[in-house]
Amino acid sequence: MNETLAADLHPQGSSRFVRACLRRPVDRTPVWLLRQAGRYMPEYMAVRKHHSLLDICRTPHIAAEVTITAAERLGVDAAIIFADLLLPFTPMGLDFEFVNGEGPVVHHPIRTLEQVEALRTDRADELIYVARAIEKVGAHFAAPRADGDTLGIIGFCGAPFTLASYMIEGGSSRNYVETKKLMYAGDKAWPLLLEKLNSVLVAYAAQQVEAGADVIQIFDSWAGALSVSDYRDYCLDATTELVQRIKALGVPVIYFGVDTASLLPTMRDTGADVIGLDWRIPLDEGWRAVGPGCAVQGNLDPITLFAPEDVLEARVKEILTLAANRDGHIFNLGHGIVPGTPVDNVIRVVDYVKKYSTRNVEVKA
Repeated sequence: MNETLAADLHPQGSSRFVRACLRRPVDRTPVWLLRQAGRYMPEYMAVRKHHSLLDICRTPHIAAEVTITAAERLGVDAAIIFADLLLPFTPMGLDFEFVNGEGPVVHHPIRTLEQVEALRTDRADELIYVARAIEKVGAHFAAPRADGDTLGIIGFCGAPFTLASYMIEGGSSRNYVETKKLMYAGDKAWPLLLEKLNSVLVAYAAQQVEAGADVIQIFDSWAGALSVSDYRDYCLDATTELVQRIKALGVPVIYFGVDTASLLPTMRDTGADVIGLDWRIPLDEGWRAVGPGCAVQGNLDPITLFAPEDVLEARVKEILTLAANRDGHIFNLGHGIVPGTPVDNVIRVVDYVKKYSTRNVEVKA
């Protein structure tokens, strides 16, 4: 990680959140939450009455408004730009939509080499609306907050396996049969698909970094469907290439997957600065699996947000105890906030992290 370049690109490189990504000392554990701007929040639902999810993503001032509102309401240390993993599909020539009750649907899934060859990689500039939203968020949060810290700004993209699986399956899947069939086929289709995805994703991430993103998170939401051998044989090289090319832009990279406890040591091989942990593994065990020299993010079960205050407080304290004040822990959920979650409990989690992780550390820029 070129830390000097990161600081040169973004003065807020010394923020509490970015320092934790780089395993530098912090005065307390930084906290942000997956899907912190979403359907559990009344302010977001008010916007959704007038705009579709894709309309919000593609309209910079609305995406920025949703991002800013959630970060300020919750008091978190970082704001992740409101966008969707599948946005790069459209400039690649693959249309999709969101269907009520089904989620994202790709009506013409990619199943053949000819279809892969037809995907375009020369129109990533059509995604610039995400960068424009990041610029607006960055301008809003440019000044330090009352505690002297600057809010971190997170851009993101999907990982090649997860995006490929959406393309091939046509949406979410339980068994990923079509994806693995193409993966195992041994012809040009699978590696070419990952190569094309990476080409677009790197350009997309570069737009976000240039616009002011301090960190890029790579979501490998469905990597947990793979065995360790399959991950190594069919995904590791492409994912490592993506991580390294984004790191070369001068920002830390967070790499996150769901149900990936068995994959953690191999995910570390990508060279990501931070590995996200879901809630299925205790944080200290997950950190040992990741190994030294890497930060971790996580890992409260998002459904704990429905628990009584005493349970919620105990779970937050448990995770902080397992982190043991080591440099390089970012408090987060093990997956995204779900609809119906009590907003007050989300705020409580942020407050508990601030209360129980504060420590006497001299932090130098």
